[in-house]
Amino acid sequence: MIKLSRAEASGPEAEAPAGAMTAPHPPKVSKREAQVLAAIGSRLSNAEIAASLHISVRTVESHVSSLLRKHGVSDRLALAALAGRVGPGRSQVLGVPSAWTSFVGRGTERDAALAALECSRLVTLVGSGGVGKTRLAAVIAEAAAVSFPAGGAFVDLVPVRDGFVAQAVAAALGVAERPKVPLEEAIAERLGQHRSLLVLDNCEHLLDAVAGFAERILAITAGVRVLATSRERLGIPGERVMPLAPLPLNSDAETLYVDRTRASDPSFSADATLVAGICAKLDGVPLAIELAAARTPSLGTAGLLVALEDRLRVLAGGRGTDARHRSMRAVIDWSHDLLDDQERALLRRLAVFVGSFDLAAAVAVTPGHDPASIADLLGRLTDKHLVAHQQPAPGWWRLPTTIRAYAGDQLRTSGEQADVQERHLRWAARTAAQLAARSGRWRDIFDLVADDLRAALAAAPPGPGDLPHRLARALGRLTYARRFLTEAVTRHRQAAQHARLPTDAAEDLRAAADCALALGDFKEAYGLLLGSAEQARVAGDGNTQAIALASAVITGHRHPGDRSQIPHQRLREVLAEASTTADPHDMVVAAHLAAARAWTASGEKLSPDPALSAAAADAARATADPILISAALDAVGLAAARAGRLRDALSIVTERLALLAPHAVDDPRFAVEISDAYGIVVMYALLVGDLPTAAATARQHLADDLAHHKALTTLVAPLVLMGDLDEALRLAGAAWEDWHGAGRRYTLLKTETLMATALAYGLRGDSEQFRLWRTRAAQAANVTDITQSSNHASFAAFVDARVALHTGRVGAATATTGQQFTGFVANRYEPYARAVKAELAVVAGLPDAAERLSVAASAAEQNDWAAAGLARARGRLYHDQAALTASVKGWELIGARFERACTLLLIPDRAHEGRTELAAIGVPQPAYGIPTPDAHIPASPTQE
Repeated sequence: MIKLSRAEASGPEAEAPAGAMTAPHPPKVSKREAQVLAAIGSRLSNAEIAASLHISVRTVESHVSSLLRKHGVSDRLALAALAGRVGPGRSQVLGVPSAWTSFVGRGTERDAALAALECSRLVTLVGSGGVGKTRLAAVIAEAAAVSFPAGGAFVDLVPVRDGFVAQAVAAALGVAERPKVPLEEAIAERLGQHRSLLVLDNCEHLLDAVAGFAERILAITAGVRVLATSRERLGIPGERVMPLAPLPLNSDAETLYVDRTRASDPSFSADATLVAGICAKLDGVPLAIELAAARTPSLGTAGLLVALEDRLRVLAGGRGTDARHRSMRAVIDWSHDLLDDQERALLRRLAVFVGSFDLAAAVAVTPGHDPASIADLLGRLTDKHLVAHQQPAPGWWRLPTTIRAYAGDQLRTSGEQADVQERHLRWAARTAAQLAARSGRWRDIFDLVADDLRAALAAAPPGPGDLPHRLARALGRLTYARRFLTEAVTRHRQAAQHARLPTDAAEDLRAAADCALALGDFKEAYGLLLGSAEQARVAGDGNTQAIALASAVITGHRHPGDRSQIPHQRLREVLAEASTTADPHDMVVAAHLAAARAWTASGEKLSPDPALSAAAADAARATADPILISAALDAVGLAAARAGRLRDALSIVTERLALLAPHAVDDPRFAVEISDAYGIVVMYALLVGDLPTAAATARQHLADDLAHHKALTTLVAPLVLMGDLDEALRLAGAAWEDWHGAGRRYTLLKTETLMATALAYGLRGDSEQFRLWRTRAAQAANVTDITQSSNHASFAAFVDARVALHTGRVGAATATTGQQFTGFVANRYEPYARAVKAELAVVAGLPDAAERLSVAASAAEQNDWAAAGLARARGRLYHDQAALTASVKGWELIGARFERACTLLLIPDRAHEGRTELAAIGVPQPAYGIPTPDAHIPASPTQE
């Protein structure tokens, strides 16, 4: 969200944005693609884009895929960031405030700051209020944009309070918090190791928070430069402080005064001596000059000088304050004294807003006035430079920082503060509730008012209260939808604290648990569910208590990583308590209890009982609740997979996805189920060799900003297996850079993804990259050698054998003989591994090759990839052209271009087709040949 700072003047003249540029060699996009890109930049969902452009969602998905490919970016958020800078004349640094007035002077300071950014990673412009720090920072950002190809953002911190610096930066960059990825790390990932510029404007009220944030970001990103503005230095190592003085007298100060006066009176002309006297009285402070210039048409230059003389003489004897501060205060006092009573009243009431406000907000805090009268007063205050327009949001205003501080003092001494704060709270609760309906472009409005909503809640009286409860609950929904996930949990907790009734508190804690589940903090979710159950118990609501307890049991068993932290016996005790408080005839309660029993029956993590799971699914279907049905089907599908019925498991999870897909991911109850179903569809599709389904589902999952990085990495393996090596390597490289850019502080890349990348390089003959990515996979699995990983041994064995087969290292056939894979996780990719090993044995001429083929065939019954691979191995062993032709058809059915091409090489009249395809894929021909006619060929089983 772009936010414009106050009407502080100064900075160099800027007829056009210096440094504005288009992306180098921009790709050609259609008009419709440009429209879709702009909509993505506005954070619209595919459904919202389809509705606004009157096209189908499927067409939108097609355009999004095309834009990803053309712009060479890996995900939807990257497109959103790109949308802000692909147009002509747009800065690559997002959110730089546009100027309504010309800049005057500051050329020396601008050049010095640009030079400082080249050698220092943190540069801070330090100066008093009204001296022009913001305007100069904006000019520097525009001029420096060409030197920061990775872009960046200009972040206005005026409305921000402690604890929310990361949210402000994330909103400016379009960054979303994701499971296991806190906002600061997501920001670091977005800024990365490449040159990018982050401008933090107006840090003085957040010195410790900004200093800590900047220090952490700079520590984990190599290419980021930070330009800060503040009244004080941040005080962290490596900071380059650049003091900013007022405009020089007898030069730029007078030029600014004349320019601003002529803006309201084009015919203005005055004696240079009088103008110099005015600027001298104002110490060259730009904001003071602008305030005085606004009064010139009514007072005249001579009258203005006399008025300033009187005001400044009053304060001449002040002590303990810099003279410029005294003169600035004098000018504001003088400007305030010239207001009428209604103007003064509105100005001090507007001080309650920490950020932007519109006409309706101004009316809400000002009793006894209709919108028309408030609009007139706002216009008058704006003309006097006491209120500033908020760019680029038409119809929104804000108080300049210095003016707000002054007006706040007036509000505190007026006796109206309590009333204004109560009205501000009512406005905030009403606005948050309206935004929580999320109609139209709610995100833009939320970004404008978010800090005021937070401030109103923070200022609310503690304890139960209807207004703070409504506000906290709405903020919980909004921050979740805005992908401030940790804050969403906090807001729902606050709602529970403000709830008057325990039933409301139980609902709020359940909502907090849903957000924690989406965040991936399953232990936190478990505790919140128990808290919700306790509130339901206090309310005497046994059914709600039972549902919360059963949900806690399911959470403790179903989600990885937390089963070891919550003993099985404890979960059984919680389930027993749920069973005693519930009405067994209530369908929803019965469905929850049935699911909890299915998950806890065996006592083993992720091992639901098949019969109880089926019963739970039947109970869930009776409720027609898609969330309950999906959760129960997850147990059914997992039980089928563990029993070896992988195609049944894929069918079940596909049913889950179809059930959930129509629902919005902005509802945390659905989001965790949707993300889980997408990921499992990809996994099961790979396990049965259905590469098109795996790839298509992963691509669909990319649209989910909560899990797009997970989808990004799961897409790599099916792409490699399909032979789309260029795209796979590009995605893997981008994911690795993102992970590395965030300081490797969270688990982003799946081990299978790293090994699949190694496979791609191995097939292309790049042994160095093959070893590099294989080593990365071992590090991710926390083992010395990836084949030692119990969870990834089968996939690692497949990759090693497939590279050995392609490169002709037939000695690997003996080295990999006899490797066993035990357990559901470890043997997931056993069909792939055994099929390739069998073919490797054929190429090596091992005497037991036929026996290996027979053994591998039993493992390949439910895997289309392995079946096609074994058909090729049989064709090679027995010189069976029919088997080779069947293999080609098998590869075609699953879209495996590379394997199809390799098989075509073994069919003499189609070998040229295979060589052409391998060249297109960018893979050298395999280092093996067809057995010679005089070689001993065992009899084919079909010939015996």
